[in-house]
Amino acid sequence: MVTLKAGSRPPWVGLGAAVWVQIAAGNAYNFPLYSHSLKSVLGFNQHQLTMLGVANDIGENMGLLPGLASNKFPPWLVLFIGSLACFFGYGVLWLAVSRTVESLPYWLLWIALCVATNSSAWLGTAVLVTNMRNFPLSRGTVAGILKGYGGLSAAVFTEIYNMLLHNSSSKLLLVLAVGVPVVCLVMMYFVRPCTPASGEDSAAPSHFLFTQAASVVLGFFLLTTTILDHMIPLSASISYASLFIMIILLMAPLAIPVKMTICRKRTSESGILDQSVGSSDSVVRAGGDADKSEPLLDPSSSTTDLGSFRDNDDVSEVALLLAEGEGAVRRKKRRPKRGEDFKFTEAVVKADFWLLFLVYFAGVGSGVTVLNNLAQIGIAQGVHDTTILLSLFSFCNFVGRLGGGVVSEHFVRKTIPRTIWMTCTQVIMIITYLLFASSIDGTLYAATALLGICYGVQFSIMIPTVSELFGLEHFGLISNFLALGNPLAAFLFSGLLAGYIYDNEAAKQQGFNLLTSNVISCLGPNCFRITFFVLAGVCCVGSIFSIILNIRIRPVYQMLYAGGSFRLPQTSNK
Repeated sequence: MVTLKAGSRPPWVGLGAAVWVQIAAGNAYNFPLYSHSLKSVLGFNQHQLTMLGVANDIGENMGLLPGLASNKFPPWLVLFIGSLACFFGYGVLWLAVSRTVESLPYWLLWIALCVATNSSAWLGTAVLVTNMRNFPLSRGTVAGILKGYGGLSAAVFTEIYNMLLHNSSSKLLLVLAVGVPVVCLVMMYFVRPCTPASGEDSAAPSHFLFTQAASVVLGFFLLTTTILDHMIPLSASISYASLFIMIILLMAPLAIPVKMTICRKRTSESGILDQSVGSSDSVVRAGGDADKSEPLLDPSSSTTDLGSFRDNDDVSEVALLLAEGEGAVRRKKRRPKRGEDFKFTEAVVKADFWLLFLVYFAGVGSGVTVLNNLAQIGIAQGVHDTTILLSLFSFCNFVGRLGGGVVSEHFVRKTIPRTIWMTCTQVIMIITYLLFASSIDGTLYAATALLGICYGVQFSIMIPTVSELFGLEHFGLISNFLALGNPLAAFLFSGLLAGYIYDNEAAKQQGFNLLTSNVISCLGPNCFRITFFVLAGVCCVGSIFSIILNIRIRPVYQMLYAGGSFRLPQTSNK
């Protein structure tokens, strides 16, 4: 663990590097860009394509191994494993789509897609866990920024796909197989755990605001250039200039450590934590020990001595120790309270854990079903070029992720649970799915934008909520387990439901037998109408569970944010 004083540069260098890694980690969102090639070049039907979409989601969200690895290994190794998965997985897909290798079996492509998108779990876990630990007092803000950039990744890759690769799926897969690992290998040195300050850095809010503003400008720029490229054919020079501007905007967060280097402050800053963020039992070591690589999640960041939930905790603890010393009582192992550090086995038996899982399953799982089928939904409703739809969804997904983090961070200091925003957005999602099902002219883009915002909010709320309810000690493992709700829902709603209904309706329209038909397309509102009604029902149930969760965890937030700012609980020995 690197020993640093408050306001030192390396945490901000790591955040700037994490932005690039998060963009790379969003490679799974590119499935709609090359899915049509899988269908046309390899001759898959819609059911086979949606099952590949399920593989895409399973790989992206299978984060149990990355979560465990983040407890054992330094972040550079986690990033390296993710880079290898990206190289081999997308490499196999490129071989198939480019016809470099003919007749690769379907099962091999399914596994390759799982491996390729599993790189997202490794890359995302490494940067998210590291930066959540580097900025423990701004969890919602950091989660919103990183997840926001992750949401923008589809728009970034769409820009590259349109302007540099000229809509070539095989070239895109080659970029994913080679370009993404190269970016991660370059950035892995800068993403490292640092000891945060014991108090809030006065300059941190302005630095976070600058990063958020840079991401908003990037989002608007990507959306604008994508729309212009489809309305007015852009020359090669303008396209390359747009790509250059995009790269400059992606580098904007690195301006913070540059500014801190040029304008060094001599004012006294609050010192580092008396204990390492990585351990509540070991003191931070300088000198030779500072150079040793430490795991991302050693015990225990959220048990650091920054205050107690209640004023009488210390008194009762002293009384208990005295009684124990006199032999009056025998000290028993105490289970952690909500807000303290939980082991995975302790968290998984809690009702709050499964309520949060079901709420996330309903919100993100239903949203990813639409994302996986977005190209086919657009074609069914008469939109032949679906890249604008994908860019719109990506931008609004970014707005939801960034906005969810910012808004929840503001209201959580008024002791309002973050999950209230999951409830609000899932209610809006019910209306959105009914809007999709209606297929009213002119509503497709509005419904896509609304869904993108609501979908993004689910991510940026779930991440800090997990750390607040169950601590940071096993944050990577617990959050990645909850993320399994995404592929599970994709399998049920996209693989089994949406694909089957689509193929049946397409077979009816074209007079084919479903079992003998191959590459067929479905047109009209009936292709996905039943699917949208089911998704609306799922979000209705998710909203009910979310209300129950809000009521249950309200006391936790009243304790954590009683003073208007986050106070880490003091944990006694368990």
